[in-house]
Amino acid sequence: MDYKSSLIQDGNPMENLEKQLICPICLEMFTKPVVILPCQHNLCRKCANDIFQQAANPYWTGRVGSAAMSGGRFRCPSCRHEVIMDRHGVYGLQRNLLVENIIDIYKQECSSRPLQKGSHPMCKEHEDEKINIYCLTCEVPTCSMCKVFGAHKACEVAPLQSVFQGQKTELSNCISMLVAGNDRVQTIITQLEDSCRVTKENSHQVKEELSQKFDALYAILDEKKSELLQRITREQEEKLGFLEALIQQYREQLDKSTKLVETAIQSLDEPGGAIFLLSAKQLIRSIVEASKGCQLGKIEQGFENMDYFTLDLEHIADTLRTIDFGTGKIIRKHEETDGEQRCHMGSKYRFHQGLSGDCMRRCVYSP
Repeated sequence: MDYKSSLIQDGNPMENLEKQLICPICLEMFTKPVVILPCQHNLCRKCANDIFQQAANPYWTGRVGSAAMSGGRFRCPSCRHEVIMDRHGVYGLQRNLLVENIIDIYKQECSSRPLQKGSHPMCKEHEDEKINIYCLTCEVPTCSMCKVFGAHKACEVAPLQSVFQGQKTELSNCISMLVAGNDRVQTIITQLEDSCRVTKENSHQVKEELSQKFDALYAILDEKKSELLQRITREQEEKLGFLEALIQQYREQLDKSTKLVETAIQSLDEPGGAIFLLSAKQLIRSIVEASKGCQLGKIEQGFENMDYFTLDLEHIADTLRTIDFGTGKIIRKHEETDGEQRCHMGSKYRFHQGLSGDCMRRCVYSP
């Protein structure tokens, strides 16, 4: 809708403005909330809902007779453009805050003019005199008697009609400027809403990337932990195997020595010297050999220690503690361009992993 061209045309600007604020459905001034269709025409939300309900249900009885298609669609009553609704129905249509603001301004302006059309205000000081001139000095309307004999005798005045037309034109221009300014504000709001959406999407993306990087670090740590635990387990099994074999050798030696002792004691109990002498020499030789042959393996001092599996992770822990996004710095600089002051905000957020996967995989025990 072209408010500016409608307002500056010949005729009463307020009447022209009122015509632009008439709903094409109820033929009354828009009732808030006002919704804007994709074709840029406006409707009262209640009227839009009537059309939408009729489109969704052909048997629904409303104020309009021919605006329906299939459910979820209807045609604009002004230009017949097809409007496709989402699951929110008319509540998914954007409110036209610009038109709502203009309605408020129009009603405020009308309320400040209590006089009915066609009536003429009279001067308070000279009750029989109509207000017919405008005091430019005091900026108030007055009558000719006030100029000749009254309070505005020394003031500069002008014909009421000329000032009236000038101020009406000025008001129309102000409304046009307000409309244009609101359009710019609406554009900025849309851009900021897009920025909110993109910020959320980007935040979700970097969160996913960050989680993936830390999951990769966890996987490397788990892999390295399993590898080093397996090395400790292998060393443990080798030592225990050696010790168990050595214990078995000593057990066998002990059993052999115990049997020799028992045999020797039995020989000492022999009453006859001949029988004793037949076995004593061989028995003595076996005991001497057993004593000499007890040269089994031994373990070195500290054999059972496992403290050489010392893992130095302090430098890696220090590196992990330095993991950060880098410098998240908000840079503000003001520039004067074409009389406008603009504030630029820039930010840098960079994730420094700080510890590569290769570094984690090279974690080894200190010798």
